[in-house]
Amino acid sequence: MREMMPSCHQNFLFGVSLTTLVFLNHFTTVRGAPLKLDSPPEFGATVLNHSMSLVQRMEGLLTAGNGSDVTLRVLTVDTDEVKVIQAHSLVLTMQSDVFEEMLVSRNGSALVLREAPDCAAVFDKFIRYLYCGDVSVRLDQAISLHKLASKYHVWSLKQGLTQYMSQHLSSDSPTGHVVGWYNYALQTGDTALRDSCLQYLSWNLSSVLQSQEWVSISEELLLSLLRRSDLILQTELELYEALEAWTERNEPVGKTAETALRLVRYGMIPPQHLFRLQKQSALMQKYYETVRDLLYLAFQFHSASPVTLAKYFDVNCSIFTPRNYLSSSWGSPWIINNPTRDDRSFSFQTQLGPSGHDASKRVTWNSLFSPRWLPLSARSTYTEMGAMQPTRTDGGRPRVIVTPATSSPDFAGVSFQKTVLVMARQQGKVVVRHVYNFHQSTEEVGDFLEGADLQRRVSEYLIDSSLYLHIVIKPLYHTLLVAKK
Repeated sequence: MREMMPSCHQNFLFGVSLTTLVFLNHFTTVRGAPLKLDSPPEFGATVLNHSMSLVQRMEGLLTAGNGSDVTLRVLTVDTDEVKVIQAHSLVLTMQSDVFEEMLVSRNGSALVLREAPDCAAVFDKFIRYLYCGDVSVRLDQAISLHKLASKYHVWSLKQGLTQYMSQHLSSDSPTGHVVGWYNYALQTGDTALRDSCLQYLSWNLSSVLQSQEWVSISEELLLSLLRRSDLILQTELELYEALEAWTERNEPVGKTAETALRLVRYGMIPPQHLFRLQKQSALMQKYYETVRDLLYLAFQFHSASPVTLAKYFDVNCSIFTPRNYLSSSWGSPWIINNPTRDDRSFSFQTQLGPSGHDASKRVTWNSLFSPRWLPLSARSTYTEMGAMQPTRTDGGRPRVIVTPATSSPDFAGVSFQKTVLVMARQQGKVVVRHVYNFHQSTEEVGDFLEGADLQRRVSEYLIDSSLYLHIVIKPLYHTLLVAKK
């Protein structure tokens, strides 16, 4: 039996006016010749726009089934459930070349469609989109609608759903949805959605590790995350403990556990915690021989100065490369109220480096935020006659500078990469929106807060009219070139 179409005001709603325009264009013909639509309107003319009433009539046409010339019988695979929809071949062929081909080759007035249960459940929403150009979407319906849009070549809906998923990664759901969307994108070859999901998981990993979603990630995704240096989390120890929870729940076979354990950066874990893991971690005890060499190297790293270690080992490998750690030993949050007002300065301290040898040494950092910094080429200059050229007022952009308060011999063999994390509130949750890496100034990256309108109180870059930053200091060690004797 035919079902009533759902209301268009549930959860998220997006519409595509192109549907209405195409529908109008299909009917604006006289004896096979297209009528010329006035676009743009002639001078002095007033446009009367009744497109919304047309959409309402289209919805009524679908709901009542008046004038229907094709019956869609939607069979749910592996069940006896059948959904019947009275439709119009003109609308179906106008929106989908797949439907057009099916209608040309059909026998009788019915089309029999077989759909998986999840797709059959939202098929009425999908058909309504073909008539009205909008659809209401819940998080748990996005993949099903995306499958239908892909199967029937409704490209505008497919593109809109990809955009919806990319913009709702931070939305709350009972069991999480980002991992499921990532797996779907990987399966279908949707690289844009796959990369958006992977970036969200990498940049907000601490919250992901604490969620139910973490233990559901695939082996492929687990290893992909562990290989990344741009992960944002509290400490490397937090990552190890999450890996232990994942292996306990999933009990992987083959070499997955060994591979994952060798991707942990043990040099970034303080020695007292490494000792504890050796004695108390069931995962470590089970696979100790797999990581014995890495633990030995980590203990050597913690016992010697970076300069001494660099004489004998390649310190550019991943075990000595920090990720983006949020703990106070590695950086500090910085909340800038009314960021367009004037320059701001801020000082904080970090540990000199992750090595146990440097555990007691601190570095003081001075940070400067300039809301309207101008490059030297854009500032006031003097001509040969002594007249000052006017200063450009356009092109000023925000800038952050981070420098050590003093120099020290302890800096030998070490350079410091600075990372600025820019937070934003999305769907009520504070997430990392942008990540910028530089040596001294964000001027080096060129696009720091590019396009951000910080003067708007409702700017997507601001939280309660404030700019939320987090500065991370990452010591990078250099291998010394020793001349042969």
